[in-house]
Amino acid sequence: MSETFDVVIAGGAVTGSSLAWHLASHPGFAGRVLVIEPDMTYQRSASALSAGSIRQQFSQGVNIAISLYGIRFLRAIGETLAVGDERPDIGLREGGYLYLGGEDARASFAAGNALQRAQGADIALLTPEALAARFPYLATGDLAIGSYGVSGEGWFDGYGLMQAFRRAARAKGVAYRQCRVTGFERAGRRITAILLEDGTRIGCGHAVNAAGASGARALCAAAGFPVPVYAKKRSVFTFTARGAFPAHPLIIDTTGIWWRPEGHGAAEQAFIAGYSPDEPEESDHAADFEVDWPLFEEVIWPALANRIPAFETIRPGRAWAGHYDMNLLDHNAIVGRLGDLDNAYLACGFSGHGLQQAPAIGRGLAELIVEGRYASLDLADLGFERIAARRPLREHNVI
Repeated sequence: MSETFDVVIAGGAVTGSSLAWHLASHPGFAGRVLVIEPDMTYQRSASALSAGSIRQQFSQGVNIAISLYGIRFLRAIGETLAVGDERPDIGLREGGYLYLGGEDARASFAAGNALQRAQGADIALLTPEALAARFPYLATGDLAIGSYGVSGEGWFDGYGLMQAFRRAARAKGVAYRQCRVTGFERAGRRITAILLEDGTRIGCGHAVNAAGASGARALCAAAGFPVPVYAKKRSVFTFTARGAFPAHPLIIDTTGIWWRPEGHGAAEQAFIAGYSPDEPEESDHAADFEVDWPLFEEVIWPALANRIPAFETIRPGRAWAGHYDMNLLDHNAIVGRLGDLDNAYLACGFSGHGLQQAPAIGRGLAELIVEGRYASLDLADLGFERIAARRPLREHNVI
């Protein structure tokens, strides 16, 4: 006879572990939760390889609301996810995001700012003169506008967030098992069991697909509901620069290049940088972790030096590659019930926003499973229905 759990979650990184903790913490839930994760080292998970940032500068209201909740959660994480006397510290630094734009960006920046501020985000629009005064190391001659997160935006230890959720979930009785989910048993509109790579069958009251870039698309297909989610490789490069760069935010240049501070040395400032290259739409790089070194020399470094003249003499360092689970339809997460199934759910296609969205997504899915509705924040805009109908909810602010 197979084991049975009330909720089985495929994927134990930040989204799956956030859901597990939120379920175990929900006052209306008293069931058993099992998280299935193929690699308990998490060495190649997006949670470990991401740049670990949070912002409210999105073009869709649901994403703004999700990250407003996320920053409140991250600020209080030491208390919220404490286990005994152990209080997690994820090194949250609210250094802000700064989007730079030319004349062609004025209208979109103004529209985005109105939406963001209407929901309570602390975002300021800056003239070229204000940019030069606040960030004197920037070359501003070709700029017409900047959009700056005064508070509530920044970066943190994404791996630390994932481990904090996992540790707190286990402390509440959530079980973790190392294996890979390969399929499901289905009876009518219900998933009755989860099938594992080692041949194990696990009965379930509810099934959740949070398998990330390496497995979410295959599991959706196995359930009969394909999604346009593909693993897209992203290389992150480190470098150091001599000079003073006070109050340096995470900057998104007009070229699409981004960079941010990573640490301070005695005479040098450390940074990380990246860029999202154009790729064939349905290409998948789930097994590719090779760094795209020419991208730094040929694309990123010239853009850095053009925007900050002091970066002409930087010292390149190490680099790594990870993945976005990119939703090709609209670059937004797919969250909620899976198709017409009564007890199956998914959380995938985060398109680079998974870490910052994990607290709200975990809370929302826990409410949907336990209460049958989104009680705190309505995530219906991210539902699977728009995927099936090919009705995009397009997010334009993707880095």
